[in-house]
Amino acid sequence: MEGRGLTLRSRTRRARPQISAPKPISGPLPPNNKSTDSSQGNNISQSVSRERIPTNGATSDLVKRRYSTRFNQAPEFDASAPPVPGLPAAASNYGGLSPPEASKKPLSDSSGPPQVDLNALRDPSLPVDRYVANLLANATEEEIEEYQNNLRKVRNRTSTDLQQNVYQNRTQFIKISKEAEKLKGEMRTLRTLMAELTTALGQTAIGNAPNPMSPTTDDWVPKRNANRSSVANLESMWNVQLQTLWKTVEGSQKFLPVAPGRHIVMETGQWVELDSATWKPRRPVHIVLLNDHLLVAVKKRKRVDQSNPNNRGPVPTKLVAEECWPLQDVDMIDLGANMGTGAAREEAEERGIANAINVRVGSKTFTYRHDKRDSSDKSELLATFRKAVEDLRRTLRSETETATKPTDGFGYAGVRHSVSQKSDLLNGSDASRDKPEVRIDVDGKQQNLRWVDGQVDELDIDIALQRFEEAVSGIERLRKLARGLKGNSVAQQIINSKVDERAAKLASVLSRALAGTHSFLNATKTNVTWLTRLGFEDQAREAYLKARSDVISKRVRACVFEGDLPLYIFQVSYVYFTLIKNTINIYQQCFPSVMTSACIKWAKYHLDGFNALLTRQLSSVQRGTTVWQKCIDIVHEHADSLTEVGVDFADLVAKGLDLHDDGGEKPQMTRSESLISGLADAARDHAF
Repeated sequence: MEGRGLTLRSRTRRARPQISAPKPISGPLPPNNKSTDSSQGNNISQSVSRERIPTNGATSDLVKRRYSTRFNQAPEFDASAPPVPGLPAAASNYGGLSPPEASKKPLSDSSGPPQVDLNALRDPSLPVDRYVANLLANATEEEIEEYQNNLRKVRNRTSTDLQQNVYQNRTQFIKISKEAEKLKGEMRTLRTLMAELTTALGQTAIGNAPNPMSPTTDDWVPKRNANRSSVANLESMWNVQLQTLWKTVEGSQKFLPVAPGRHIVMETGQWVELDSATWKPRRPVHIVLLNDHLLVAVKKRKRVDQSNPNNRGPVPTKLVAEECWPLQDVDMIDLGANMGTGAAREEAEERGIANAINVRVGSKTFTYRHDKRDSSDKSELLATFRKAVEDLRRTLRSETETATKPTDGFGYAGVRHSVSQKSDLLNGSDASRDKPEVRIDVDGKQQNLRWVDGQVDELDIDIALQRFEEAVSGIERLRKLARGLKGNSVAQQIINSKVDERAAKLASVLSRALAGTHSFLNATKTNVTWLTRLGFEDQAREAYLKARSDVISKRVRACVFEGDLPLYIFQVSYVYFTLIKNTINIYQQCFPSVMTSACIKWAKYHLDGFNALLTRQLSSVQRGTTVWQKCIDIVHEHADSLTEVGVDFADLVAKGLDLHDDGGEKPQMTRSESLISGLADAARDHAF
């Protein structure tokens, strides 16, 4: 065994150990203490420590190596590292393995009365039915009523907050509108000044270029340069240009008289007028573009004395005004922009169409071509023409807006923060500020027209918040104020126009409210009273009667004929006469007695409609039969209810039947009514 190495088996046999009962061990046994039997083990005290019997060293080492496990070294933890973040609050909603105790509980404690949770109510995805069922599952009747009252308080508070927000938004909107109007006026002023500056710079460039129409005297040029930066001398410079134009172009004065702001923008020569049919040159022309007109002058020869030997050389020419059109009526088209391709383009280039323009004035058309084909005069003329047209439109629009505004004294009432006149801006005068402000007498106090605008703004706020009583009272107060301004017609007209506009808007809102509450006496009476105070009693009457007519038509259509003619006549007559009676009753209490005839006329109109329907239904029933008599009795019974409101239509009920019996034309039945009547007759015959 020694040659084989170490082994776990022992060579000698030992006695089989006797297994004793289990003993408590508190420690290792001593090496000389061996138990031989169970009796000796029982006598050993539990406090004596026991030691394990040492075994062979090599064998024990193998046993330890075989039945042992090696553990790696524990990781080192950094104390400065941040803590692990916790789970989000919403993670519990997705925990599928959470115990039943962790499920979501009602938002309120079940032990106490249910409370209104605003956070839960703000959730747009809140399941209302399930939420209320869980919340009020164990609540008593008193707790449910208290919870309902709390919900009403929350709703009222939310409605109040909403109205306050609307009021604040309206106030901010009015403030922003005022600022925007002020900014608009300042921008208009700046645009006007920039246009004037651009025009002055353009005139400077034209003055520096060689211009046959410009004055060539040496004493005028320094004067013009000295006055170039002065806006006040701009009109004088324009007048000098017009006078030069009159001298250079014969007959131009009758087309272009002196006008404020009229000046030359551009002039260009070496143009030829072409025949629109043959594209052949007709005559040379000279084009002058002004800020408001387009002048075309024709070059003609001057008469010379042939007997004078000094008149040799080229024949002198002169410019004669031929055509002159307002700039807003002229359309200038570049013919070189649409010449096509290929042979057609080459042919057009040979004719010089690339440098040609087309001028259209109404139904007339003129074609002009520039002699220099490589010149940029055509492009410059087109660009300047477009800019001049745009400036003219802007100027005319500004003048139109200024003309529609009130005078300076009432400028704030018409348009807030209006700009001054153009002449005041150019001259820098303070005349508009020196004018006295117009004031009106309001309850013994002097107020300006800005106070009126403030009242109108308050009126708009009341209408938006549906405070109808305050709005109607404000309109009445402003109308009374306008009637008191007998000596100030302009201010009276401004106030009336603003008040009438708000009154019409308020009347439209009240008419819609009246049409929605026409069946209720108190609401109808209140709305009619407001409309009457505004002066729209006719609109109130029409709105109320139209709403009642719609109700009658709707209720009659709901009555279905199913074969029983007396029952159908009962339903239809009951609807007609009951609604007519209720309409007359409410009308008499809401409208003045002088307007009662309109209601009676309305009732007669619907009574005629009922008679026509009754005639169609009884046309197939023989007169004097039980069914016929029963239907007539039902109709008269319901018609007698109108006497409760002071109306007697007994002689007019079933009037169509009396005419038919006297030999009148038999009323025509519709296709469906004839089919239903035939089925009813067949069923009655079969029953007999």
